[in-house]
Amino acid sequence: MSFENLSVSLRSHVATVTMRRPPVNAVDLPMYAEIKRAFSTIRDIEPEARVVILTGEGRHFCGGNDLNEFATMTPDNTPVRMLQVREAFTAIYDCALPVIAAVRGVAVGTGVALAGSCDMVIAAESARFSLPEIQVGAMGGAKHLSRLVPQGVVRRMHLTADMLTASELAPYGGIVSVVPDDRLLEEAHALAGRVARHSPVAIRIAKRSLNQIEYMDLRSGYQFEQGLTAELSGYDDAKEAVAAFFEKRPPRYTGR
Repeated sequence: MSFENLSVSLRSHVATVTMRRPPVNAVDLPMYAEIKRAFSTIRDIEPEARVVILTGEGRHFCGGNDLNEFATMTPDNTPVRMLQVREAFTAIYDCALPVIAAVRGVAVGTGVALAGSCDMVIAAESARFSLPEIQVGAMGGAKHLSRLVPQGVVRRMHLTADMLTASELAPYGGIVSVVPDDRLLEEAHALAGRVARHSPVAIRIAKRSLNQIEYMDLRSGYQFEQGLTAELSGYDDAKEAVAAFFEKRPPRYTGR
């Protein structure tokens, strides 16, 4: 499957989706469509993948939405355009595999929403985040940012459009770690590897579970998880995990 603005590669069960739209990987409508296609079909593109890393080529993760499109936006054409944008973010959030954002340089507006759609975020020391929508006649990104930082920080960033560094945001828990720029992808692969070592079936079920229970109450959420335990018990990998534990050996997962 070919893309104009993305590249997809595979290493050790980890797929890497790289945004490639110089100079800052600003996203236009065709690129949103490609993001949707890549993440909704990643298991077809890379059948051996168990985890996905999303990153940007060059010095920056994503400089936001292409402002040339904002200049032509009207109340009439906005609904169709915004649907395409939402579908791209949703494809990442609903991706069958866990997604790790590896962020260097700026993550602005759309960049924040892309990172906030992922399951985990690892950031380079150069990473900086902002929601400048209030400056450019748009709204959006605050809800995605709320998956990374508390509401007070969301409101500060949304209402001021201030840019904050990854080191400033990391203490709130939404960023796994802040690492030197030249080690970003290496550290992202190490994190992905700690996920990919597990059963591919269990990984996919766990991703589905986390998405479903995120906004459920405690009792309903746990009941849903128990139902997935019953589903997982029907797979050979579940029995292999228990056998490997008792036999004190590494598990040999087949994905069945």
